[in-house]
Formats: sequence, structure tokens, C-alpha cells
Amino acid sequence: MYKPKPTDGDTSWFVHDRFGMFIHWGLYAQPARHEWVQSKEEIHPDEYRKYFERFNPVDYDPKKWAAMARDAGMKYVVLTTKHHEGFCNWDSAYTDYKITNTPYGKDVLTPYVEAFRDAGLRVGFYYSLIDWHHPDFPIDILHPLRNHPDALEMNKSRDITKYAAYMRNQITELLTQFGEISVLWCDFSYPGREYRGMPGKGHEEWESEKLYKLVRKLAPNIILDDRLDLPKEMADIKTPEQWQPTEWVKVDGEPVVWEACQTFSGSWGYYRDEMTWKSPGQLIRMLINTVARGGNLLMNVGPTPKGTLDQRAQDALAVYGEWMDQCHESIYGATQSDYKEPLDCRMTQKGNKVYVHVFAWPFKHLYLEGLGDKVAYARFLHDGSEIPLKLNDWVSQHLQAGENTLILELPIIKPDVVVPVIELELKACSTS
Repeated sequence: MYKPKPTDGDTSWFVHDRFGMFIHWGLYAQPARHEWVQSKEEIHPDEYRKYFERFNPVDYDPKKWAAMARDAGMKYVVLTTKHHEGFCNWDSAYTDYKITNTPYGKDVLTPYVEAFRDAGLRVGFYYSLIDWHHPDFPIDILHPLRNHPDALEMNKSRDITKYAAYMRNQITELLTQFGEISVLWCDFSYPGREYRGMPGKGHEEWESEKLYKLVRKLAPNIILDDRLDLPKEMADIKTPEQWQPTEWVKVDGEPVVWEACQTFSGSWGYYRDEMTWKSPGQLIRMLINTVARGGNLLMNVGPTPKGTLDQRAQDALAVYGEWMDQCHESIYGATQSDYKEPLDCRMTQKGNKVYVHVFAWPFKHLYLEGLGDKVAYARFLHDGSEIPLKLNDWVSQHLQAGENTLILELPIIKPDVVVPVIELELKACSTS
């Protein structure tokens, strides 16, 4: 198994827990057609203000969110405190563009933190480096005013150093007013992406080195992501987004601690009419594939404008809950296995246990190369029933199975589990 180098932040709990919830929630829930709607449709801030003036999530109950996350088998959560639109979900002293000035009139961050902690989950914050509302944030390729005829002229009065100071002030609030925060997810950098003479933004514009030192001073053990455009050793986790790694994620050839962030459908915020919702099989396989490549999965939900999770999101969480209730042993504390995976399978390992996740159900036999003399016992995780072991029988001779191949004799009919998991208990001398 790979062992990434130690990180500045405490990732010991992170690589054990493996499964978390991402929550994207802001004003963009009201148009309900993508969290980037202001940029995609180039909505002027004056027009976009109608969402600020009407935001009133009267059904917001973070205890319900926390219960659904816990029941789904998730162990930590990361909520958007501020997304690219610039709207803040807490009562920040540095802006009027915040939840307490909407019709709702109350902070949502404090009850979120309390509810998820009470449910036994670690709490994290997402904070956007981008801000399309702040008057000192220069217009660029992503800004909704990028095609305004006076964009270059407007930028002359915008001072990115003042905005960088604003970010440090707000992150100070987030890391000092809500107790221990386990994860800080800063998003994102795009240096070199010039548009109409307006440059993109990276560590120089964010003053990322100052921000990094501030975060480490205020929260030495916090896990910090990799999107500040800083040297790789200053990030605790690598964060592939909306794609499935096929091997352990590496940077400059070295394995790193990593976390894939994914969505139930095609967007992060609530998108009423978006229809590419993933099937139960896809959801479970994504989690398994991630852990089998040494990573974590951060799965996103986008609450509605009223503060609820719609039925599609609840159904998806229930898929995880049912499977994790039966098979969580193959996820928590597990990582990539040392052994060769059979066809159409993924394997994880934890101590003297190897877990074989069968993606496509075979006919009667499963062949495990290199494990013939290493396994003491095999069973299904979902019901604990034994699976017979065979070695060098007539089947292996006919199929020319390799030396030291273990043969598992499986039921003809696939068990009623989205992805069945076989636990192999290794003999004491075989433990890696």
C-alpha cells in the first residue's frame, strides 16, 4: 500500500472516515438552474439582487440534514459559507451581503455547526476565493460583467489587495467564531486565463502565502485543500473534481492524500430541471472505486430555496445508507489493496481483511490471483454467510488459472445488494 508523506494538517481521521457530505447552498438555489447562473447568464449584480431580497429558507432544519448525512454513512461535512456570488451564510462583520440581511434574517452557520457536531460528524467550511459582488474584486473571464463595454474602466477603481484583506478578515471569523473546524476548502485559482485584457487570478492576487500563514496560525490541525495556487507541499489534500481516478492520485510521481468531490446530478447547487441523476449502482461504485484507489469521496447535495433536500437527494442518500449499513467495514479505515483485482471488481484492505467488491456478477466462480495460500476464511459482508474456498481444482485446471490462485464458489444468483462485498480474512503470516 502507498503511504503518502505526512501533511501539515491532521489527516489521520480523514483517511479513516473516507466519506463526507458537500453542501452547496446560496442565493443561486432560487433561480434553480446552476450555481454559476450569475456568470453563465451574465446577470448584472443589480438584477441578481432580487434573489437576495427574497431569500427566506423557512424550512431550514440542519438537524434533519445532519441525520440524513449520518444515516448515509457520512462522517464529515463541508458547507459553502460563501460561493462565487459573494453571498455569505453567516453574520459577517465585513459585508452587508449576508443571510442576516435577507428576509430570513438569521445566521444559518451556527445551527449547522451545532447540528452536525451533535450528530457526530466533523465540520468543515468551503470559502470561495472568487466574489462577483465585492466592489474591489476585479472583473475577469469568470465575472458576470466580463462583456460589459466599460469593464476595463470599472476595473481601474477595483483594488485586489483590499479584497485579499477582506478574505483574511472573513476567514479569521470562520476559524475563530464556530469552534474547531476540521476542513477549510478554498476554491479556486485560475492564473493565466486572460480575457479582453483582464487577467485571471492566482496566489499573487489572493495573497495566498499570507492567507496560508493565517490559517495555520488560527487552526494548526485544519485540513487545507489545494486550490490556493501554492506549492504542492502546502496543501494537505488533492481534490479531483467530477472525474473518477483510476489509480492512486499522485503529484510529481508521489502518492498524496486525496479527495474526489462529486455530485448526485450535473450541478452543485439546486437545479430543479437537471435530469442526469446517478443510478444507485453508479453512486455505490463511485464510493468504492475512490477508496480502492486510496481516496475519500465528498458527495454533494444542493438544498432548495426553502432549506430542504428534495426527494431525489434524499433517495440518493438512502442508497448510500442501506449499502453502508451492510458493508461499511470495507470503507472505514480501508484503503487500496496490495493484491491484484479480479475482472470487474475493486478491492480495499484493512489490516488482515481484504474486501472484494463485485461490480459485475460472475457465473459461479471468482478467481483471485496470488491469494491461494493466504486466506483463512471468506464471507459476504451483507449477511455474514460463508463462501467456500477452492484451490487447484478441476475448474482452475481447465481455465489454466495461475499458480496460487484462490477460487471462490459463489451463488449463481447475485445477492440482493447493489454491490456485493466479499470479506477475505488473511492468515496471520499474510498480513501486510
